[in-house]
This record gives sequence, structure tokens and C-alpha cells, in this order.
Amino acid sequence: MVVKDADSGVETPVPSLIRFLLVIAILVGLVWGGMLALVAFVEPQPREMIQVIPPNRLNR
Repeated sequence: MVVKDADSGVETPVPSLIRFLLVIAILVGLVWGGMLALVAFVEPQPREMIQVIPPNRLNR
């Protein structure tokens, strides 16, 4: 990736740290958007849960 300097017009490469942070920011934005879409469009189904507990585990 190359950036053109506004003052001198010289093209300089983007430092790797900035490129890394940009990629991380884009990935975080995609994950955030996915979570937002899940909240907006998925309705949870309430269900009853039954789990048998053996009596020997109750008397500890």
C-alpha cells in the first residue's frame, strides 16, 4: 500500500503498524456488524429445560 504525501506529492509506503491496525479495525467492525445483525434479526426461542440430578449429589 502506498500513500501520496499531500505537501510534496511523493509516494511513501504505509508503515506496517498502521496497516496492521487498519486490518484489525476492519475485522473488529465486521464482527461488531455481525453481532448487531444477530441482535436485530434473530429472536430467541424460550424453552423449558429439565435436568435430572441424582439424589447422591444432593446430600453432599
